[in-house]
Amino acid sequence: MEADNLKVEVSEQIALLTIDRPQALNALNRKTLEELEGALARLRGDASVGALILTGAGEKAFVAGADIKEMLDLTAVEAQGMARRGQLIFRGIETFPKPVVAAVNGFCLGGGCELAMACHLRVASETARFGQPEVKLGLIPGYGGTQRLSRLAGRAVALEMILSGEMIDAERAYQVGLVNRVVPAERLLEESRRLCRLILAQAPLAVRLALEAVTRGAELPLEEATFLEASLFGLACSTEDMREGTSAFAEKRAARFQGR
Repeated sequence: MEADNLKVEVSEQIALLTIDRPQALNALNRKTLEELEGALARLRGDASVGALILTGAGEKAFVAGADIKEMLDLTAVEAQGMARRGQLIFRGIETFPKPVVAAVNGFCLGGGCELAMACHLRVASETARFGQPEVKLGLIPGYGGTQRLSRLAGRAVALEMILSGEMIDAERAYQVGLVNRVVPAERLLEESRRLCRLILAQAPLAVRLALEAVTRGAELPLEEATFLEASLFGLACSTEDMREGTSAFAEKRAARFQGR
């Protein structure tokens, strides 16, 4: 499918998805979300891809928010539908069976911050800026920001960012747990790829099961979450990769995982 606002490049098992609307600071309009949803559906079943990196085109912005022009004349029902559609697409990222890394290269605001938070890991350039400024427009976050920000950075930080609408810099985002790493801008994609390669060197099925345990377990009471963990642990123990990994450890050699 031809895409106007999203570039997809695959190299060495890593798919680089670039939101390509630099003239609009990569704002998320309906078409961009549709293209993102379609790309994720294709990559989910692509055995040649083991990890994804999501970034924005240009040097100014990762994603500066949703496209405000598309919101101006919405009814309440239409606005709710728009929010639910974005939430479902972002939930698809959060539950994606392969690791998704956000490479945050500039302004990461509103829907952009919500998109980054839906990714499993976040690497930020030193120039990145994060915020949920919806209150400045008479709105609230609608793509999951009120929920994911508090889960990642804590309730107090989330309330301060959401209620004030003010941005925080990359170092502050790192301090509160919103991002995993902060690097110079020129090293952003290199470091994101390096992180993906570290994960790709591990057993693919174990990575998938660990993603499921952490993501779904975070939403369950502890007793149910640990039961889920035990069930997924049992599945991992039945794989050829587990036998290969334990044999390689005992024989003091590098494991050769096959994803089986």
